[in-house]
Amino acid sequence: MKNLSTIVRLAIVSVISFAPSLGFAASATTTSTATVITPIAITKAADLVFGDFAAGAGGDVTVATNGARTATGAILSTAGATPTAAKFDVTGNANSTYSISTSAAASLSDSATTPNTMALTVFSDLTGGGATTGAASSGTLSAGGTQSVYLGGTLTVGATQVAGTYTGDVTITVEYN
Repeated sequence: MKNLSTIVRLAIVSVISFAPSLGFAASATTTSTATVITPIAITKAADLVFGDFAAGAGGDVTVATNGARTATGAILSTAGATPTAAKFDVTGNANSTYSISTSAAASLSDSATTPNTMALTVFSDLTGGGATTGAASSGTLSAGGTQSVYLGGTLTVGATQVAGTYTGDVTITVEYN
């Protein structure tokens, strides 16, 4: 009986010793990845320039996104600065889409103590195709990671508009979608 008792004790100790190996366990592994992309950037390549004009009867002076200038009421001059559309170059991760937002001064003003102003309306496109209305709200970078945004505008000129140089800022912001 003593032998049987010892054998039973050894069997119980053996079962307890191997119990953890009799349990069920599982494991899995993941591979972690990360991709660092080129930050989106925008630089000004050309300013929006309306050129020289006289107020005339008052009206509008428009520079299209291709740089073509027209007027209604105001008298255009061929002297002075050449009219140009603004151009912004966007760079970033190839083939990526992005949003475009524009904030413009509501008017251009001169440097008088009490500034004289002309109302400004801006519009844009991605081709420089001569748009005079609308706004590009998104774009897609090329396989080389580039695209341009062209900005034109319309000035409202008063019949008694004071002569001088008028300025105002337009900001274009781009952000990956």
